[in-house]
Amino acid sequence: MSGKVPGGRGRLSFASLGSGSKGNATLVSDGETHLLVDCGFTLRETERRLARLGLHPRQLDALLVTHEHGDHVRGVGPLARRHGLSVYLTPGTWLSGRLGELPRRHWITPQARFAVKGLTIDPVTVPHDAREPVQFRIEAGERRLGLLTDLGHPSAHVVEAFTGCDGLVLECNHDPRMLAEGPYPASLKRRVGGDWGHLANGQAAWLLARLGLDRLQRIVCSHLSEHNNRPELALEALVPLLDGDESRLRVAAQDAGLAWQTLG
Repeated sequence: MSGKVPGGRGRLSFASLGSGSKGNATLVSDGETHLLVDCGFTLRETERRLARLGLHPRQLDALLVTHEHGDHVRGVGPLARRHGLSVYLTPGTWLSGRLGELPRRHWITPQARFAVKGLTIDPVTVPHDAREPVQFRIEAGERRLGLLTDLGHPSAHVVEAFTGCDGLVLECNHDPRMLAEGPYPASLKRRVGGDWGHLANGQAAWLLARLGLDRLQRIVCSHLSEHNNRPELALEALVPLLDGDESRLRVAAQDAGLAWQTLG
């Protein structure tokens, strides 16, 4: 399923426009309220990828921003200005100066719940090298989705906030050996692998084990590095936690994204 937005009472669905160092954007919908979390693609490319998933930008109820890095905000300003979208972000993200004018700007405060129509959103502080980064836990009825990428280490606060989700989009950014032997300069290797950078496959597995698997219907490996990871390595790290059953696992690709997934 890709071109039609799923819906239905008591359901929460999500899809990826693409995930990786070249651009990130995630759609979340209960069938009536449609959110876009981050927009790291050009305006034209974003519109094309939205159409692939059955949505026009004017159908979006809000655009949520996690932090100011280019692979997450490249298209935020252009998309919001073209289609008059409401943008929710922290003051720190706004003060980075990377988004330009926004027609409808709404401040969010980490750990302070807010709602957009039928969806309830909890912004959660994460350890990442940005001004005021957050990730999001989104609820519709009894269903809960965790969007958890761009963090350097799985802090106790993160574990507490994302326990009990029905679906989880989880960063599996790099394989430590590939990062160490890869083409990045030493300073960038230290940043990516540091406590304020990105999660390695093993860290993602450690975090997933502590969040618990009983309730999780769908686990999506996301933000895989083009140079420092491979999908099979990310899956290899997580599959043992599922007793070898890969049916709940998906990978959000950079180009193809991920088709609609529904939590029922």
